[in-house]
Amino acid sequence: MDQRAPIQRSGKPGLNPRDALDILDIRASTPGGATELAARTDAGPDVLHYLATHAAPATRAAVAANRNAPAISNRLLADDENEDVRAELAVKIARLMPGLSERESSHIFALTIETLECLARDAAVRVRAILAEEIKSLDCIPREVVLGLARDLHSIVAAPILQYSPLLSDADLIEIIACGQVQQVLTAIASRKPVTEPVCDRLVQSLDVSAVAALLVNPDAKIRKETMDRILEQAEEINAWHVPLALRADLSARAIRRIGSLVGASILERLAARNDLSDATRLHLNRELRMRLAEPPREAGIASPAELVAAAKKEGHLDSGFVEQAAQAGQRDVVILALAQVANTDEQTVKRILTASSAKPIVSLVWHTHMSMRVAFKIQTLIMKLPTRDVLPAKGGVGFPLSKEEMRWHLNYFNITA
Repeated sequence: MDQRAPIQRSGKPGLNPRDALDILDIRASTPGGATELAARTDAGPDVLHYLATHAAPATRAAVAANRNAPAISNRLLADDENEDVRAELAVKIARLMPGLSERESSHIFALTIETLECLARDAAVRVRAILAEEIKSLDCIPREVVLGLARDLHSIVAAPILQYSPLLSDADLIEIIACGQVQQVLTAIASRKPVTEPVCDRLVQSLDVSAVAALLVNPDAKIRKETMDRILEQAEEINAWHVPLALRADLSARAIRRIGSLVGASILERLAARNDLSDATRLHLNRELRMRLAEPPREAGIASPAELVAAAKKEGHLDSGFVEQAAQAGQRDVVILALAQVANTDEQTVKRILTASSAKPIVSLVWHTHMSMRVAFKIQTLIMKLPTRDVLPAKGGVGFPLSKEEMRWHLNYFNITA
């Protein structure tokens, strides 16, 4: 007499329970029989749930990948201790989402959403990354799930969502940019189709070299004239932007001429070959190219900004006098490198402060370096070239016009601790 207990039937058709037991019977099947059963779409919900609860990891992974596994089994497997099981489940759940509410009952829908939310919070980066990649273009995912993945600290998770998700608003993207995310995240946002003008503005304000380069090569990035002007102001120092600028389709004649004054001869030649130029602009670029080719090489004895700052530091002269003299001479790069060195911060952060079009952050930075307010005034007027109404003068002729608390607040905005 067969002593095996019967498998409970569900209301849905499936594999005959006796046949399922034959596959599981170690005497009548191979060692992989349970996994084979778990992969069958006709195994039936009760059999699949039993395997999800009691089987080995490989078999549970097969249940996780099975589109016909019941929603309760999927929710159970979302908490499985084996990462491979949860990874298989992430792929499947994402692919079940389109049209789910129309196909299933409210109970199954709720269980599936709960499973999705659980996977989006998974402790394993790999599981979250798989889920993000699978749902990146879907518009049927709960917004809270998408936002959570978009704000993930690991770019392998956040980047696909930020580049492709239709559920992210401009406000969401601007908030993430403001949080100072890593380069890959900003580049992903810059690669969206489209990138709206407000988002372009914030990306350019970040002065992230790779993100702005991605923005320039993105034909669906809507870059305002004023924002393009800001890019052009910085482009002389950033070679990585030269080719993307030259290839940008929607450039004004003024912008093309400005780019022509910044780039090397090879890029200038490519710029002059554009087929959307007016005769006057083409003539101007060709003249610029002839002049560029005729330029003598840079004299060997002239020091670069980095060399000047390094020499001043070595001699112990990297101080107020050095920076004031550089500002007086209009040596923007020297001022940036010197402030970055003394403030123990990076060059890009100082550039962001100088392009903020506000006096308070630069005054705060100079205070942080223990240089004089006179230096801050010279930088405002000679390097930033702020309008007179926006310049912060010294308090009492020599003192800093802001409180220490206010200056620390401005520095903290740029992730500088004072």
